Amino acid sequence: MNIKSFKNLINRKVAALALACLATGAYAQENAPSENDYYKIVKIPAPEGLVLEVGGLVTLPNGDVALSTRRGDVWIVENPTGKNPNFRKFAGGLHEILGLAYKDGNLYCAQRGELTKLVDKNGDGKADRYETVYAWPISGHYHEYSFGPKIGPDGSFYVTGNVGFGNSDWWAGKSLVPWRGWTMKISEDGKMEPYAAGMRSPCGIGLIDGEFFYGDNQGDWMGSGFITHVEKGDFMGHPASLKWADRPESPVKMRPDLIYAKVDPRDNPKVKPEYIKNEPMTTIYEMAKNNPDKGIKSPAVWLPHGVLGVSTSELIKDDTKGDFGPFAGQIFVGDEGMSKIARVFLEKVDGTYQGASFDFRSGFASGVLRMSWGKDNNLFVGGTNRGWGSTGKEPYSFERLIWTGKVPFEMKAVRAMPDGFEIEFTQPVDKKTAGDVNSYEVMSYIYKYHPVYGSPIVNNEDNAVRGVKVSEDGLKVRIVVDGLRPGYIHQILPEGVRSANGGLELLHDKAYYTLNKIPAGEKLNITLVTPKAKNKKGIDPNVSVTSPDGQLKEAAPASAGTKVGDKKVSVKGVKPVSIATPVKDVINEKEIMKLLSKHTCLACHKVNERAVGPAYSEVAKRKYTAEQIEALIFEPKPDNWPDFATPMPPMAHLPKGDVKKIATWIASLGKK
Repeated sequence: MNIKSFKNLINRKVAALALACLATGAYAQENAPSENDYYKIVKIPAPEGLVLEVGGLVTLPNGDVALSTRRGDVWIVENPTGKNPNFRKFAGGLHEILGLAYKDGNLYCAQRGELTKLVDKNGDGKADRYETVYAWPISGHYHEYSFGPKIGPDGSFYVTGNVGFGNSDWWAGKSLVPWRGWTMKISEDGKMEPYAAGMRSPCGIGLIDGEFFYGDNQGDWMGSGFITHVEKGDFMGHPASLKWADRPESPVKMRPDLIYAKVDPRDNPKVKPEYIKNEPMTTIYEMAKNNPDKGIKSPAVWLPHGVLGVSTSELIKDDTKGDFGPFAGQIFVGDEGMSKIARVFLEKVDGTYQGASFDFRSGFASGVLRMSWGKDNNLFVGGTNRGWGSTGKEPYSFERLIWTGKVPFEMKAVRAMPDGFEIEFTQPVDKKTAGDVNSYEVMSYIYKYHPVYGSPIVNNEDNAVRGVKVSEDGLKVRIVVDGLRPGYIHQILPEGVRSANGGLELLHDKAYYTLNKIPAGEKLNITLVTPKAKNKKGIDPNVSVTSPDGQLKEAAPASAGTKVGDKKVSVKGVKPVSIATPVKDVINEKEIMKLLSKHTCLACHKVNERAVGPAYSEVAKRKYTAEQIEALIFEPKPDNWPDFATPMPPMAHLPKGDVKKIATWIASLGKK
């Protein structure tokens, strides 16, 4: 090989290396850490043939675990953290137990139609007395699940009831008998008071610092999943339960005519309500704001649909005081459909709960339904996928989530500020990347309040990040954000921020802050930066800087060259390679994967595996053109995929250039 050929070979290799680095981000890492490096999922061995469709889970004072199943059994698991746990049947013959609690030596469970106390009178390890604490009506509809109980500080029990559905209008939640779609508060001596209404599928319930919280998932009148604080007399948004609001024992002031005066119920049982573009709309936040005396409660924290889940389940606070990692005091939220756990940082601003939701841990064997802290301060997780389906392939599961002792580089918390947000990190940040406004993206959006099943993202806007201040210890960053909007989700993406130690990318790079109140207080007194509008290739490096005297100044343009990490790659004779540079006959799949991750497409779709939605390879088999796929991303047609329970919402908020690349890639899969 002559010298010229050798140089050409070296140039091609360097160019290829630069392209690979750029395609995975400026700080690409070959062996980037994963969730499993920090939190490991461990299967708990169970006897062969035992069907553990976990519906309830509670840790007993001696460290044993009691779990209930959807098939109506209760099991005690002795030595649950050992290699050979022992499963002992405690009770059986009950009706689909979807909750379990322990109080004063006895277990309590919610069956379909009653709160039941299970008593072992003779101490032989088996329940020999099944006492009805309180029974409620049931119609027999399959969807009338009952969840709980959770025990309040006064010893009372909170139980929630699912709505049913109509015969022909299967999409519309119905309260067919009293207290469906309600929370009931029940005393130990069997007295029930209706507590709150407006719930659709209230599987996610929990006591957080002695206060009752609940989570729901996407459906009719519910744009996406969420969690929120529940007080007596509250109305959570679904009107079906208001059928019983006029009863003398009801504390709820909301009435359906107030909703229908603002939102057309479109309640023709022969016509499924569909999404309509550009129709007059409102949000649950606006309904609450405009009817302050009716007890309407908008979400404290939204859980974006298809990103942080599709079927909200258990809410549990991390009260381990740091034994489970850096998130002590925060809330973990299970999800049945996506077999995962999300994380929520909650704060109170002017008496109102709000906060940020984050991704936390995926990959459980079945749909996550119930969680309980073990005596070792690791987390027991029980699951099932019957009746809904889950990304976890197993029909049921009983697992542990164990912290390895390593601290991931994450956004630990996001707090609202008068002019933006404060982001707290689990590790000190690299001040150079964290101090650059171009390291951050913020977008705000919300969901419609309407009878349609779910909602697309609407009213989305980019919010410019105009200033950054990094704390001395590198653990906190204040960002000044334009156009904060109360009642909206603010998606915060510090994609360019790296850790001070090792230059790590964030393990999860998005926070979703539900801004119900903008706090009062002092704004940052710093120089503000106004980035130029982003183009299809990313952020323009030239920015306009506002000085303290209000005069605009032009920042120095970025120098030429290809930047990888903290170093500029400049090889004589090699043209800098853009991430958008086409490669002959090859679609840049690394770029596509990055786009799919950025826009959370991978939360519902895998390349070759069925998940919440069909695999991309299955879509490609239908021989759609790239243009047809692009149109279907913006306006999905769920009827094309009747085997999937969760309809895909319109993705009208995505950049057209990104959608075109994704659609072209999907179409190409059918040609391989």
